[in-house]
Amino acid sequence: MNIEKMITFVFLQYCLHALDLKNISSKKKWNTLQDNPARIEWLYHEGFPIIRASKVCDHNMHSFAELILDLENYPNIFKRVTSAEIISSDVVHITVDMPFPFAIRDYIVQFDIEKNDSSWIFSYSSVKEGVSDPKPGYVRLKDAAGMWELKRISHSNTLITYTWNGQLLGNFPEFGLGKAWITQGNEVFYWLNSALAKRKNL
Repeated sequence: MNIEKMITFVFLQYCLHALDLKNISSKKKWNTLQDNPARIEWLYHEGFPIIRASKVCDHNMHSFAELILDLENYPNIFKRVTSAEIISSDVVHITVDMPFPFAIRDYIVQFDIEKNDSSWIFSYSSVKEGVSDPKPGYVRLKDAAGMWELKRISHSNTLITYTWNGQLLGNFPEFGLGKAWITQGNEVFYWLNSALAKRKNL
């Protein structure tokens, strides 16, 4: 294989490789953005900014797992999600609204679930092939990846860690990323707790 073909091969492998965050918790050098009410940290991994938000929440692990699995209901749980279309048993297309003047973001990801009596992990990464192009004006997050980790602390307490690729692409300014990551990290816990409170009151 000559050098040009080798470079092309490596480039294609990189482009088709889906970012996988399953082993990200083993990384040690995280930069702290916020300590409370949620701990929010970030680092670079494979050239991407990876964000991690964690907090102990006052509900049992299975209640949170049911919410995260309720994909089609995401627009009612996570207020920035405008649609969640199930494409197959383990693939979903998510559309996320952005504040003016930023374009809508969307991503198509394949997800996997690992669970036992004391922990539950929902991980996802972008589907690179065989997917439709984004709608005009949308920004496709082609390297979207993330992971929900739930750990049972007690019957009524759960440590939730949400990790995601913080790259926003499009016209989003780099200087605003830190604030956006902190906002997202806090919002997900607020939305989860609010959704559980509503379900208990039904």
